[in-house]
Amino acid sequence: MIEIGKQNRLIVLRNTSVGLYLGDEEGQDILLPLKYIPEGIDINDEIDVFVYRDSEDRLIATTLEPRIQLNGFASLRVKDVNDMGAFLDWGLEKDLMVPYREQMTRMRVGQYQIVYLYVDETTGRLAASNKLDRFLDPEPVGLSEGEKVDLLVWTETDLGYNVVINQKYKGLLYKNQIFSVVEPGDEVTGYIKLIREDHKIDVTLQQQGLANIEANAQIVLDRLKKNKGFLPLTDNSSPEDIMDELQMSKKTFKKAVGTLYKQQLIKLEDKGITLLT
Repeated sequence: MIEIGKQNRLIVLRNTSVGLYLGDEEGQDILLPLKYIPEGIDINDEIDVFVYRDSEDRLIATTLEPRIQLNGFASLRVKDVNDMGAFLDWGLEKDLMVPYREQMTRMRVGQYQIVYLYVDETTGRLAASNKLDRFLDPEPVGLSEGEKVDLLVWTETDLGYNVVINQKYKGLLYKNQIFSVVEPGDEVTGYIKLIREDHKIDVTLQQQGLANIEANAQIVLDRLKKNKGFLPLTDNSSPEDIMDELQMSKKTFKKAVGTLYKQQLIKLEDKGITLLT
């Protein structure tokens, strides 16, 4: 079955003056216009294409790769706004529309918006929405604490940032858990910190437990080597100084230093840390 809004692996059926016709095992076919035909492809070859509706509302195939696919989330730039809605650059010739009813606030040209791609049930066309909550699964099925996940930074709140987890769930990244610059639209790796009884999910950018300590101990060790074996940081250093120097919290820093000290790799002095050679 040829699916709109997704990558489809199809078979080349025939060549025409306007392009190649591709088909699936169910007998459906679709046009791949001349400008998208890769060099060297032949009849009966398989090809991966994205399917959407063109400016004349016909189903069409393309070898261009969009920045978002059906039921997915992405940060896209607003290219135009008119009486129908806002239009986003998603990497294809025909821009992606966000109807006014699907906008939390009126979008403006040049903005980046976090949106969800869906099929409009009335028209059968692909459209986008930035009213994300209703498209996110309310229960975190299959997630576990400590698990490594993909995060899309969504909106800033008083507590931190709402994020989309694995293109499926909503989570919260607390400000006091952030030790590097993040902005809405960033795609980063994170970890599940806590799954609450009400199914709300807390995430962090740092791996928890011993693995995190070991990784950060290596960061301190590498920085010591680059700084000729000395860092002017101690237990009394401010969290701001530690973050500026190492991009980690004071708590994580102290655990990392403790690991290195137990391994007899460093010497703790009044003015800082010295690497033992």
